[in-house]
Amino acid sequence: MAALKAGIVGGTGYTGVELLRLLLAHPEVRLSAITSRKEAGLPVSELYASLRGHTELRFTSPEQAPLRECDVVFFATPHGVAMQQARELLDAGVRIIDLAADFRLRDAELFERWYGMPHACPDILAEAVYGLPELQRAAIREARVVANPGCYPTTVQIGFAPLLRHGLVDPAHLIASCASGVSGAGRKAEIGYLFSEAADNFKAYGVKGHRHGPEIEQELRRVAGLDHADPSLRCLFQPHLVPMIRGMHSTLFARLNDAGQATDLQALYQQFYADEPFVDVLPTGSAPETRSVRGANSLRVAVHRPQPDTVMVLVVQDNLTKGASGQAVQNMNLMFGLPETCGLQGIALLP
Repeated sequence: MAALKAGIVGGTGYTGVELLRLLLAHPEVRLSAITSRKEAGLPVSELYASLRGHTELRFTSPEQAPLRECDVVFFATPHGVAMQQARELLDAGVRIIDLAADFRLRDAELFERWYGMPHACPDILAEAVYGLPELQRAAIREARVVANPGCYPTTVQIGFAPLLRHGLVDPAHLIASCASGVSGAGRKAEIGYLFSEAADNFKAYGVKGHRHGPEIEQELRRVAGLDHADPSLRCLFQPHLVPMIRGMHSTLFARLNDAGQATDLQALYQQFYADEPFVDVLPTGSAPETRSVRGANSLRVAVHRPQPDTVMVLVVQDNLTKGASGQAVQNMNLMFGLPETCGLQGIALLP
């Protein structure tokens, strides 16, 4: 098949440059357009020196970019942008992968409550597919619009999925204590993310509620076979900021029921993810490190039973790769019938 023509809307943030890094090395993709109003006309390699010698592409304004001629367009934009442009692109036969939250929440009213804006296209929201390949692979293959998952929700779902799918835990008392590097906040100048503020520091944020909370519960209910608003499943989610650039560590807790206490959890996780190329279940007693996935599209998972009736699952990923842009490329591969690992087989960077 001919190379896929891909476009990126909003290519100047961290997820945008991660998409550039991956797509420019992808053997089946030709990057046709990348947009930025502020940087229009500027060569991409001048903004990102790491890409010198890899592309001659220049940033263009959204109005001038040939997005309608692309096979797939990625939105690496703030929330609210993709839903304004989705209909025009879909009418032109373009498939969409949105890295923001425009199509993640199935309830338009819930979206408005958490993101402070009405949804511009509820009909497209209704057909959008939530893009976590390990749990939604078949639907992603047929999708016109894919909602790329949030970074935290990816780790939480992968960590809890085997337990919920097999009904081994109390779904009303799930706990997710998660920590992310500073790049998770995006490429912006705010006091809390300055080096002198974030370095040598550790703090919780979003303690009154975080936007990823309803996304996490919605998708965990799907895994458990419940309605998307079923109150019988609750997950207490608390994010933290870690003084590092990229990486995410999630520590998950659940109360095992009688069936769960009688189950070999290590064997369960190994079997559940045996055929997943980007999920690595570590040996018994392991504790994964964020640096083991830096720059790679992979998650590493370790399952522990610290008490007879309690399970603890440790999950790490790179928040910009499997947590965002790498997962978006994985979704693209599925949507266009390419090998799922195509362009994503890079080894993590160490040290």
